[in-house]
Amino acid sequence: MSKRNTYKYELTKGNKVVYVGITNNPERREAEHRQNKNFDKMKIVGNVSTLDGASQWETNRIQTYMNNHKGQTPLYNQNEHGK
Repeated sequence: MSKRNTYKYELTKGNKVVYVGITNNPERREAEHRQNKNFDKMKIVGNVSTLDGASQWETNRIQTYMNNHKGQTPLYNQNEHGK
């Protein structure tokens, strides 16, 4: 059985999502993002998940964003899968 050790998160600037991601260490990941991304807040989304579940959420969340923003990914996501 897979461990639930992966966090789902969004970086926001004001009320706009600028990045969607997953991590097993939110504090470290936020510090890494602060080095090269401009955002106000890192928001943990939902409960801790398995890596597979979190990866699927990430892909789905970016796709939903793209559907609502004329095919554009969030500012700092480089592709529609978040990888």
